[in-house]
Amino acid sequence: MYPFHWVPCEGRRHASLDEHPHGRSYPTDTEVTTLCGQELVAENSEFGWFWDTCPTCYREALRLAGIPAR
Repeated sequence: MYPFHWVPCEGRRHASLDEHPHGRSYPTDTEVTTLCGQELVAENSEFGWFWDTCPTCYREALRLAGIPAR
């Protein structure tokens, strides 16, 4: 498992290192600190998972996972 979790917030999918409910997504209205350095509110909606991924969170998630960036 990786140390980060994905979370839809404010129109994008972000990633966070904040404590995460085991086996569940961050509940809607949970404030999280994202890998791009923002404090955002989770919007765990059906459509939120289809939003574009934050490019800064994506790059940092790759780094944390030990995957070389393309």
